[in-house]
Order: sequence, then structure tokens, then C-alpha cells
Amino acid sequence: MAPVNTIIFGPTGAVGSAAARTAQQHGAKVILAMRDTQKSIPQLTPAQEKSGGFERIQADLTKLDTITAAVTKSGAKHAFLYLDFHSSDGMRSVIETLKSAGIKLVVFLSSGGVMRRDLESIPPSEFISYSHARVEINLREVFGPQGYIAVRPFYFSSNTKQWVSMIKAGEVKLLHPEVVFDFISPEDIGVVCGIFAAGGLKAADGKNEIELCGPEQMSQGDAVGVIAKVLGKDIKVTEVGEEEALQVFITESKFPEMMAKQLVYIINSGVGDGVGARLYVGEEYQEATGNILKYGGKKPEGFEEWVAQNKHEFV
Repeated sequence: MAPVNTIIFGPTGAVGSAAARTAQQHGAKVILAMRDTQKSIPQLTPAQEKSGGFERIQADLTKLDTITAAVTKSGAKHAFLYLDFHSSDGMRSVIETLKSAGIKLVVFLSSGGVMRRDLESIPPSEFISYSHARVEINLREVFGPQGYIAVRPFYFSSNTKQWVSMIKAGEVKLLHPEVVFDFISPEDIGVVCGIFAAGGLKAADGKNEIELCGPEQMSQGDAVGVIAKVLGKDIKVTEVGEEEALQVFITESKFPEMMAKQLVYIINSGVGDGVGARLYVGEEYQEATGNILKYGGKKPEGFEEWVAQNKHEFV
């Protein structure tokens, strides 16, 4: 069987890089679509890139003509796509451009925040979930049920990098440090995406939506403790209220105000029986925790293991 030409948008990100490497390992001819084709790609050396037959091509998701040119020139039939938060149309124009240029299947990096929900009913006030839901709706309408897979990971381990400046200072200020997340490895997410990008819908058992969850539930405060242990450093956890947390997200983590407000909402939803807390119970959650092994063929990476491998990000 001839290899499927697969175009990976965003290969310089942790998930995109893992998706590209994994798709190549599973027989795909991989095209790396990049705004800047001179940038390095994490965990892919120039020698590996050459020996693996990877091809770089210039493309920008905000410029439709570059998408058309990249897909047409490369002959790609499968694509890996991530959300452009700045898109005003739920990436509808990008999706239509991909289809008209010859793409047959899209693997989309979505969000666990849309799980168990009617996509059309998610309000714009839930900016992150709403933005991902709109893309999923557009993929369904443009490509149909045979033409897309939405991968829905929960809480990235790499989200803890928002604490870097506070970790360096020795004190992390948290809203509800007791709130639990699953801390899923971006590498694990990318592995699953790459297998789907190479193998298509069959690799996903014909499913259009696949949820992914990390192997362990851990509170924010305990996650800081794990980072402190790996770094061999004392780090104080200080609980703060909503207003101070909002300012911490803006000034320390450098998030735009709209995103900072969403993060406050997400953390608050994890308190008690909130919608965030309910994501981590039930059969769907149990299935999501097993999907990295089921579809990715690997044991999921624990949070401490991820921190140890990314220690340099925190010092």
C-alpha cells in the first residue's frame, strides 16, 4: 500500500512534532507545513528529518492561498490541524480550502471541554470550548462523517509552564489549589494524532471523536509539589481569590485578559460538583484514560515523568 501524503500544520509545537514523527513511523509521507520553514522542530534533528523523508513547505493558516499551494504541491490527502483562536469563522474557510485543495481526512486537535455536550449549545462565553466546538461542527458539515477525527485531550501537562516565573521566585499563587486535573502529556496526544493522520478513520475504529485523558488525577497544589521534587527546590503554594488569580494569569503567565478569565472559569468549574469536576468521573472518563494505550499503543506518561523530561523549562 502506497504511503499516504500527510500534511502536519504546526509541527514546531509539542503535539504537532509528535504527530509528525509518529505519522512517519506509521508509513506516511509527512509534509511539515510551517509559517517559517527555517524554524527547528522539537525532537526532530535535521539528520532524522532527512532520513525520514520529511518535506518542509511554507503555509500559514491565516492565508488561504498558502494552504491551497501547500496541499496541491505536496499532494497531501490527510491533514493534522490545530485551532486558530483568532479565526472569525470557526476556521470554516480553512476547512473548505483544505477540502477543495484535495484533503480527504482531517485530524483536528480539539478539547476535552466539549465532551458529553451538544456542540451547538456551547455558549460563546466558554471561549475555549466554544471555539473548538465550532471547528468540529464545520468539519462535520464540510467533510462529513468519513472525513474527520476530532481528538479531545483534557488538561495538558505543559499548562504548568504558566507557573514558570512563580516557580523561579519560589512561590506559586493558585486559585483553588485543591482542584484536580489529569495532566496529559503533549507527546502522548501527538502520538495518537499521528497514528490517526497516517491510518485514517480505520485507525480510530471509525469514530469521529476520541477523548484522551492522562493516567492520574492530581490537584494543582500537588502538581507544584511534583515540580518542586524534580527540581530539588522548595516552592510555596499560596491560595488566592478570583481577582488576584486573574491578575496572576495576566501579569505572571502573560495571558490575554479574555483567556485569563476563561482559565478562572475552568478552575472554578472543577470545584465540588462543577462541570469540570464531572469530567473526571464515569465511563467516558475511564474510556478516555485508556485511549492512549488503545490507540497510541503506549503506556501514558505520568506527570512526574513529563516534568523530569522537561525540567529545563522550569529553571
